Amino acid sequence: MDSTASHAETRGATTRAASPADRPITTAGALAALGIVFGDLGTSPLYTYQTIVGTVGGHPSAADALGLLSLVVWSLIITVSIKYCVFVMRADNHGEGGILALMALVTGSEAGRAGRGVGALIVAGLFGGALLYGDGIITPAISVLSAVEGINVVTDAFKPYVLPAAMVILFALFAAQSKGTASIGRIFGPVMLLWFVVIAVLGLLGLLHRPEALLAIDPRHAIGFLMTHGLRSFIVLGGVFLALTGGEALYADMGHIGRNPIRMSWYGLVLPALLLCYAGQTALLIENPGLDGNPFFKLAPAWSVVPLVVLATCGTIIASQAIITGVFSLTRQAMQLGWFPGLNIRQTSDQEYGQIYVPIVNWTMMLCTLALTFGFGSSDALAGAYGTAVSTTMLLTTALLYNAMRDVWRWPIAIAAPISVGFLLIDLAFFGANLLKIREGGWLPLLLGCVIFTIMTTWRRGVVALRDRQTHTEQTPEWFLAKLQSGNIPRVPGTAVFLSRADAVIPPVMVRHVEQFRALHETVVSLTVQFEEYPRVSADQRAEFRHLADRLWHITVHFGFVEKPDVVAALACAKEKGCPLNLDDVVYFAAHDEVVRNETRPRLAGWQRMVFGAMYRNAVQAPDRFNLPADRFLEIGRQVAL
Repeated sequence: MDSTASHAETRGATTRAASPADRPITTAGALAALGIVFGDLGTSPLYTYQTIVGTVGGHPSAADALGLLSLVVWSLIITVSIKYCVFVMRADNHGEGGILALMALVTGSEAGRAGRGVGALIVAGLFGGALLYGDGIITPAISVLSAVEGINVVTDAFKPYVLPAAMVILFALFAAQSKGTASIGRIFGPVMLLWFVVIAVLGLLGLLHRPEALLAIDPRHAIGFLMTHGLRSFIVLGGVFLALTGGEALYADMGHIGRNPIRMSWYGLVLPALLLCYAGQTALLIENPGLDGNPFFKLAPAWSVVPLVVLATCGTIIASQAIITGVFSLTRQAMQLGWFPGLNIRQTSDQEYGQIYVPIVNWTMMLCTLALTFGFGSSDALAGAYGTAVSTTMLLTTALLYNAMRDVWRWPIAIAAPISVGFLLIDLAFFGANLLKIREGGWLPLLLGCVIFTIMTTWRRGVVALRDRQTHTEQTPEWFLAKLQSGNIPRVPGTAVFLSRADAVIPPVMVRHVEQFRALHETVVSLTVQFEEYPRVSADQRAEFRHLADRLWHITVHFGFVEKPDVVAALACAKEKGCPLNLDDVVYFAAHDEVVRNETRPRLAGWQRMVFGAMYRNAVQAPDRFNLPADRFLEIGRQVAL
């Protein structure tokens, strides 16, 4: 009996019907969005205005203060409220968001596959994803530092202890990742709700003294500031952009929350609270032109500064947790899409799929974050390194969005081009402004992004070269099947499952097994694990199989790029469909190849071969990645010359 799978479009449609992006608006969903999505955006007022004011000399005039606020207001409206909430979040990949999901959506479309620029789209998606690792080490550092520094408003006595305290908090945050956040995650939403209410009230208190700050809603103040200050305003845009950092999280976390709860939280609470807070700080600057220090904490009455510092610290921890979780999810997506080596991933919750822990990524991020915090020493100094990665990612997102408009949504160029060009001009302005921060530390996240991008492309190129080498050196499936049907291969009791890294019906490891052991099990399965370019696969589409020869079956199991692959459970699905398997008597076989230099025709440059070889040797093994029983798993090794 053969089982024929539906086409990828059918599986995608099944997944899309239950798309998390279309979840209904509920109070619980909106509260979850506050805790998961808006931590970074919500805590931006801690350091944004302090940085902006510094770019204009520290004491702006009333007209300049209104111009600065107008820039912040309209940046939030255009980039977050319109670009991300209206357009980018529409481009879900069967419910999943994020730049890698967008890349897969665009390059996976019929028009995208046929287009000539598919390579450029892949580069844009990969580099944009790689840059988020740079953002992931700076966000915790600047957020926690800016919150703890608030205590300096009360007294300078604690100033020597601000940096050590911030480093202790950051160390504890990363050290706690292995325990998961399922238990404390339930309070993230209420804490952020309290945070947004508090900053809105603080903003209102400031506006009571100078309500004319509300005039900044007129975009002419922003335009006038840019025209008056000329090239200097370009530097100011680098500070204004800090108000937008975290905007990409609306799209990246869409698969966990759904676009409707995110939009409701943004329009109903987060945006009004942020605008009021920034307006209150502006009113304070107009009221006190000679104000020194962080205007955010100056908004608060003296008695409330310490509780506000505690609340701000909790908010920044939540913001940091969100970016760390986002990097973990991005790593898993890159692995499933074939752009990252297999890493050890632990599920920290049996109820929340998104609660995962990637040890090597976590500890690497921790070391980099602590080094950054110690090296820069203050949130004001760190602001110079912040923004370059996110502004580049937003720019690349716009490029991919245009292709989604044209190739996926089939919009005419007369509609897609003006919208994309408008967003692109704004993104280019922020991108150029942030490039001015290169000497101040902006090179750090870009360098880290380049390193991650190189790892991704080297891994992919090495895997392709490895598969190509195997294809040209192994015996053909027809030769092996003919030998099997002739009866020249003895059969022994038991069931064997041979895993294939390629799409080969007869995997090379099966041929090598016969060559070395001169026999084959009574029941044999050739298993192909296929990761789809959409996030989840329904249970009825999990496995397909076909009969190849006497007691020889080829099974293909499908997993979405955000799913944790469980091969044993997938084989059980094949058995339910009629494939005669005895899962209690199975031995799993996989290849263990050692990469060596090809002396005659190298397929990789020397440095790429060494990097790929190191990653290949240290990649997580099949039992861990595919949830296979280690006591019934065997590897057959050989050397492969690349």
